[in-house]
Amino acid sequence: MAARAHFDLERFFQALGDRTRLRLLNLMGEREICVCYFVEILDSPQPKISRHLAYLRSAGIVRARREGKWMHYRIAMPAHAGAAQILRQTLAALQEEKEMQADRARLTRACCAPSKIAALEGAPLPAPHCEAC
Repeated sequence: MAARAHFDLERFFQALGDRTRLRLLNLMGEREICVCYFVEILDSPQPKISRHLAYLRSAGIVRARREGKWMHYRIAMPAHAGAAQILRQTLAALQEEKEMQADRARLTRACCAPSKIAALEGAPLPAPHCEAC
């Protein structure tokens, strides 16, 4: 996504104002993740996850990349210095929450044994791979 001439601060805060979107950002952290992992870890329908990811993209917080049939997402720090600082602080705060920690633990288990989860069969591992793998 090309940088916007005008950063939409209201859209940015609205993007951070939803629990599902915060959970998605928490899972991405410093890595790129295929949408199929979000669906599995958050136990949500793919259309709902895709809708939230599209919202984050439109707010300039994530970028997407297609690889064959797989869509990969990663955090994109906003060019707006204040928004980037808020996003970094938000991500740090999410690491302290129990639900977010549980989500990351589920992601680690899924990354280390994707063959045990039918929905992840053939799915590319998040990059970079989990530290535990």
